[in-house]
Amino acid sequence: MKLIFFGPPGSGKGTYAARVGPILGIPQISTGDLLRTEVANGTDLGNKADEYMKKGELVPDKLVIDMLEKRLEKSDCKNGYILDGFPRTIEQMKELERFAEIDLVILFGMPEAFLIEKALARRVCEKCGDVYNIAHIRKGKVDLPPVAPKVPGICNKCGGKLIQRKDDNEKVIRDRIETYKNQSLPLLEYYKKKDLVREVEVIGPPEVMVPITIETIKKALGK
Repeated sequence: MKLIFFGPPGSGKGTYAARVGPILGIPQISTGDLLRTEVANGTDLGNKADEYMKKGELVPDKLVIDMLEKRLEKSDCKNGYILDGFPRTIEQMKELERFAEIDLVILFGMPEAFLIEKALARRVCEKCGDVYNIAHIRKGKVDLPPVAPKVPGICNKCGGKLIQRKDDNEKVIRDRIETYKNQSLPLLEYYKKKDLVREVEVIGPPEVMVPITIETIKKALGK
């Protein structure tokens, strides 16, 4: 099964992909992780990407697509994979369709107000980068508990100080959401016309959402 997990920034698609993948026996593939791995391993593609990253520039789509195509050729992808947040644009989708045929797109939905509240409550360890969230969002059937540290302000993993990233402010968060709408929603309409989209409303923590997501996938694919 070849899946795309789709949704606005902060909807949790990366978290669900990381948990659903092992249950289904397929890898989660994030292009961000892929880039970091290629750069760390010093591959030709990684070195080319690193030149752009060091300048603070976006890595061109072609490089990202080349990395992804190479990754999907590996043996662990023979039974499928979950693409985490890729493609994001119509142009990326057209390139992807050269070498991959998608079976299903899972769209994770969350109200914009909740996305903003979650993003504003995110805290990151300044030493190890571990991520926490201090918001508890409860409204109607939605109950999203915090992912809080055992000691307020202190990382569970390394004891480092938890900070709020400078880009986790309301203006930047709203800009991210608008970028998602402008770039990604046309892509979503394309997949809807092919009847590949199934929507999953985010109403709880991963232990609630993962079974719902798996059930949705199996029902849609007749598994």
